[in-house]
Amino acid sequence: MKEQTVRVAANSKQIIQAEEHIIEIVSDSGEGAQTAGQMFGTISAKAGNSVWTVEIIPAEIEPPPRTAPGASGNRIRIGSFEITNAGDDAKLVVAFNEQALMGGMSAGKFESGCIVLLESMWGKHPNPAIAREYAATMEKLKQTDYRIYEVPMEAECLKVVQDARRGKNMFVVGMLCNIYSRDLAYAYKEIENKFKAKKPAMIKPNIDLLDAGYRWAEENLDFRFEIPPCPQQGAQLVANGNTSLALGVIASGMEVCAMYPITPATSASHYLSQALYEAGGVVHQAEDEIAACGFAIGASYAGKTAVTITSGPGMALKTELMALSVMAEIPLVLVNVQRGGPSTGLPTKVEQGDLLSAIFGSPGDNPKVVMAPATIEDCFYCMITARKIAETFRTLVVVLSDANLATGQAAFPRPVPQKEWDAPPIDQSPVPKGALPYDWDPKTGLSKRFIPGQPGGMHTLTGLAHTRASGVAYDPEANQEGCVNRSLKLAAFQKTLKAPKVFGDPAGDLLIVGWGSTKGAIEEAVTRARKGGLKVSALHLTYLQPMASGIKEIMQQFKQVMTVEINYSDDPAHELIDENNRRYANLAWLLRARYLIDIDCWSNVYGQPIKPGEIEQMIRDRLSARKTH
Repeated sequence: MKEQTVRVAANSKQIIQAEEHIIEIVSDSGEGAQTAGQMFGTISAKAGNSVWTVEIIPAEIEPPPRTAPGASGNRIRIGSFEITNAGDDAKLVVAFNEQALMGGMSAGKFESGCIVLLESMWGKHPNPAIAREYAATMEKLKQTDYRIYEVPMEAECLKVVQDARRGKNMFVVGMLCNIYSRDLAYAYKEIENKFKAKKPAMIKPNIDLLDAGYRWAEENLDFRFEIPPCPQQGAQLVANGNTSLALGVIASGMEVCAMYPITPATSASHYLSQALYEAGGVVHQAEDEIAACGFAIGASYAGKTAVTITSGPGMALKTELMALSVMAEIPLVLVNVQRGGPSTGLPTKVEQGDLLSAIFGSPGDNPKVVMAPATIEDCFYCMITARKIAETFRTLVVVLSDANLATGQAAFPRPVPQKEWDAPPIDQSPVPKGALPYDWDPKTGLSKRFIPGQPGGMHTLTGLAHTRASGVAYDPEANQEGCVNRSLKLAAFQKTLKAPKVFGDPAGDLLIVGWGSTKGAIEEAVTRARKGGLKVSALHLTYLQPMASGIKEIMQQFKQVMTVEINYSDDPAHELIDENNRRYANLAWLLRARYLIDIDCWSNVYGQPIKPGEIEQMIRDRLSARKTH
């Protein structure tokens, strides 16, 4: 459905119906634009729309105000169909100052004809330099085809509260509720939910600010949008990826989370610190990342699998203890919410640069399971699966989420708890006489897990190479046997995996392979390209180590295969890059090495989710180039 004016209201306001819209709210850090975006996303989801949000977070904790790099905010995509990614360019932008607006404009984030609602206070600011900056920006905006509306947010909010800076975000939510025809009852409920527990006195002033924004938009704007709701899909849960991960931890039966604060993973632990306690578990904040991993391993050794949650730099610090988990065959789930790197890198921006590190970054041979959720819903269910894999195969499972999923908000069918999700009770039955703590099965490499306290189960546990009886492996044969059996466990798990399904036709000119949070954008781009007559399909991988059987056979049905990823790869068009020195994207490296197929890649590290329009254009360019050759 393209945008169309379906009627004109009595006040001459155009009522425009559309299938989807993308809204951005940008401000200085601390002005509440992120909260406004999250709240409007939740309101829209409860109104029946499909929703995907992306937080816009500056890299600095306290960036300088009125600067493009310091802009904070949220992008909200709402639609009448299933929304799986952040989409392309914004159709409407609310900016608390003109510098935050110019940052998005310079990055090409707004579409032609974009509606801009801009705080007008800066044009009359007592500081003449700021007033000049505002005037210069207005001159630039007049040279575009944007529809500019100056909004006296400060003046309107001061009619309600004494500190307008603390109230503009609710004023903006009110404006958006009017612009997108939202029932204010949903907004009132969200305000009540936000403040009733700790600051009930804040409920009324925030509702007053919301009403003020709604009235201003009704009286001063000449347009309104209607985004019809999606078909009824039953009870829905609205959450971001980190909350979804945390809920999955609880649903899985894991009772211990050990962590150390790190962006963008911390909010998962924050949610768990209250929710897991109420469910009978505990969140332990250790003194550092190494201690957090050690605590989780100790808890797992005691009988129930624990989880540790971190980001890329934290996983680097945990590396030696991750290897201990594998060597000692103690189940452990490690969540890495990836961010831009290397080093401190882009701590608040998205990247998928830790795949090769997760698989190969270890001392010695360290076979482990590595999996990646593709959606916010996946973040919930993958934790249940990860716990089961870790316990069944007595191994480490690494779950690679990323900042796109972590802070993105979406609605998905409310999970119904299943008894089989929960961890089994700790086995305290006597160990059979003569049983060994590492009595590896010659076919699968598996052995029965001894739990501390089991009669007859006493044994020594270290990070040293060991024999079946857990003695230190001084002889070469024992070390070789241990390595073989730890690897066999991975092979045994691989035999349980089903080949992923192809999105589109099973054969064609081009296959796009992805992993993690790129799924929605890839499949939307492929759908568009296929409607244009192109023979392109997609394949998305959940298990990266090991990979399921059948992937090579799928790829061989296509004339060209390439990955789309958010990590670094060399541009083959650069004068210094050739076949001998080109660095490929992470998944492309893996697929080329495993299947000996010439697999290309397309990736970037701008720190932003890849847009489906960018992928679609890349597909058209690649297939067009192939025809000319």
